[in-house]
Amino acid sequence: MTVNVSQLDRKITLQRAGMAANAFNEEIGTWQDLSTVWARRRDASDSQKIELLAAGQVGSFRVSRFTVRSSILTRSITPVDRILHDGVVWQINGVKELDEGRHRFIEITASRDADNG
Repeated sequence: MTVNVSQLDRKITLQRAGMAANAFNEEIGTWQDLSTVWARRRDASDSQKIELLAAGQVGSFRVSRFTVRSSILTRSITPVDRILHDGVVWQINGVKELDEGRHRFIEITASRDADNG
């Protein structure tokens, strides 16, 4: 399916793990916003969810693919990062460049707990 920029109709926030100091000057893990970008979201089919279940992800979850414009930032996204979309945290499972021309679009496959949101 060909991606058109007009289909990027949802805002997502890309987040990366970081460290900060609390009131006692102890380092604690935090999530820092990298950027808010426009994306297209497509929910995965049930067969794709079964593949994740077979890979050891057990529980009630939703899998979606987020397509974003390719940039230096979006090309640096990895599964240790995460997405915040509509107030819900999505864990990144995979990232790939789409066959829409070199450096045009990045597809991020992500999952979230279906019971929370």
